[in-house]
Amino acid sequence: MLDDGAVALDPEPFSLVHSLQESLALERSAVPSVLVSASGMATGGRVVHHLRRLLPDPRNTVIIVGYAAAGTRARNLVDGAKVLKMYGTYVPVRAEIVNVPAFSAHADASEVIDWLRNATPPSATYLVHGEPAGSEELRDRIDRELGWTAVVPRSGERVLVR
Repeated sequence: MLDDGAVALDPEPFSLVHSLQESLALERSAVPSVLVSASGMATGGRVVHHLRRLLPDPRNTVIIVGYAAAGTRARNLVDGAKVLKMYGTYVPVRAEIVNVPAFSAHADASEVIDWLRNATPPSATYLVHGEPAGSEELRDRIDRELGWTAVVPRSGERVLVR
């Protein structure tokens, strides 16, 4: 739905695929496709089968929405991978890849700061989810804007919380 109430995408040519059998039937389709899947990193599930079929065909477009973590197929696609390994075989990436990170379900740094402003200041804030550079920037903002002690632990580091 658009702001003016108009329908942005007519659902008429689309069909929902609920079952494994319906999903497998897509594997036999030779026409260009639009695949809308649950959020994720393209590391498992039915989407990997669909990517294996869609990626080699330049008529297809794969849209990555939201955050794509380092080391995942989704991130490899965003970073311009020309080949991906799936189920023991190498699949060429000829489809157009579009990255739309603004659809992320994660809050951005400003939203996190606003949320923290409403909390009682803790003795320390530990940032344990995110890319290292982004976590360090957020740590610095928490210190600068809220005056709180914020820590980005090393991967695997244990922290005693009291």
